[in-house]
Amino acid sequence: MKSKTLNNTSFEEVKQNVSDVQSKGDPNTFRLICKAWSKSEGWMKSTKAMEISNIGCIIQVTTQQDTQVAEALTFVPGVRLQEKEDGTIRIVRLY
Repeated sequence: MKSKTLNNTSFEEVKQNVSDVQSKGDPNTFRLICKAWSKSEGWMKSTKAMEISNIGCIIQVTTQQDTQVAEALTFVPGVRLQEKEDGTIRIVRLY
């Protein structure tokens, strides 16, 4: 089985760690909310969000175990993304 890089948390890290990565469009459309992984156990879980200004956010949850990947998307109305002082992102109500 081919090894995968599970610990990337930004597209800049992807470019550094994956020599043949290619992209089209803005690879930072979704913002990382949280991510956890174990290279030794071969799993990764992440939550990302894409803000739609003054409307809400699309939330994407990804779980990967070895070669098995599951994803879920949902729309949450009336929320927005807020960057905290430490650079992390959280979801807050619009008003």
